[in-house]
Amino acid sequence: MKQATVYGLGVSYAGMMCLAIGLNLLPVFLTTLGVDLGSKSGLTNEQLGRLGGIMFAGLVAGILVTGPLADRAGSKPFTIIGNGLIALGLLLLGLAPGYGAACAAVFILGLGAGILDMVLSPIVCALQPEHRTAAMNWLHSFYCTGAVLTVLISSLALRLGVNWRTLSLWLTAVPTLVALAFVPMRMPALVAEGAARTRLRDLLRKPYFLIALGALFLGGATEAGLAQWLPAYAEKSLGYSKWFAGLALLFFSLAMAIARITAGMVGRRLNPFALLLGCCAGSVFLFIVGCFAPWPVVALAACMAVGITGSCLWPSTLGVVADHYPHGGASMFGMLSAFGNIGCVFMPWGVGVVADWSTMRWGLSTATLCPLIMVFLVLKLRKMGPDH
Repeated sequence: MKQATVYGLGVSYAGMMCLAIGLNLLPVFLTTLGVDLGSKSGLTNEQLGRLGGIMFAGLVAGILVTGPLADRAGSKPFTIIGNGLIALGLLLLGLAPGYGAACAAVFILGLGAGILDMVLSPIVCALQPEHRTAAMNWLHSFYCTGAVLTVLISSLALRLGVNWRTLSLWLTAVPTLVALAFVPMRMPALVAEGAARTRLRDLLRKPYFLIALGALFLGGATEAGLAQWLPAYAEKSLGYSKWFAGLALLFFSLAMAIARITAGMVGRRLNPFALLLGCCAGSVFLFIVGCFAPWPVVALAACMAVGITGSCLWPSTLGVVADHYPHGGASMFGMLSAFGNIGCVFMPWGVGVVADWSTMRWGLSTATLCPLIMVFLVLKLRKMGPDH
């Protein structure tokens, strides 16, 4: 592998870890934020869920704005801007005087994460065009690695009494350094030389692409619906301490990392549709156990195990679509990632709404519908031919 390719992959993997910092700091401190930023009664579940929704709304905005621009201006400026916005969001979150300021900070965090989420996938696919599904699982495994490190550091901070504001300010150094690392990188062409880019308007007329958008929506909702609420669920419904509840998200993210690394290693030999169907079915089963098992240890173990089954839904779907439309360019990846992250907007907020109306168990159980419906979409994609 050429030295430039190795450097490009390494910096892209570091960028994905910065994306993980931006999106995983909030869940660990969710209940703490509810006390520190709320009134005497604290923030409601809906307000806490809204924070996650606002962050992912910023992420979707970043993706939609960046996709068409990256096809025209190139991807390098957006790798630097994305990391810069994550650093700015962490700075503003650490200094936020109240709930409104925290909402603005997490929106900026999401905006930076969205820009990175959009550009990193087509960059890595361009660097490894012959093994796109495996490449996507490898790239997204570094999101999980970053999430593990973020949750571990945050949980230790809770244990040691380090304030969440202090930690947020410290972490601004990481995306700043990664932004500088992107400056000398030689970016690959996002569409093969001599090939015409498939226009987004043409893709949106393809039934295959439309079904894939729905699958990405459900894959994102499956992952975020649990990840954003797991520490709060472990603490409030299962009775674990705040510190141990934070570790539950760490093990969830670790399970995701291991599963995606494994998929990246064996992806060249494994049928991606079989992988997707197995992961959807496993997620449905584990959600039911995690929400309704009468034993807290079994319920928590099932929730963490969703990290294994839910891990491959997003990157494997991206790989399948990239293989089907190899000349889609950044705009295609932007639209796919946007729909995946719209699922991430909808589900954390939806869980909070149902939890306020009923209980957190029932709120979390609504996410079971996502992998269940996704099974039917994946079966449809598998049946459709290359002309759709």
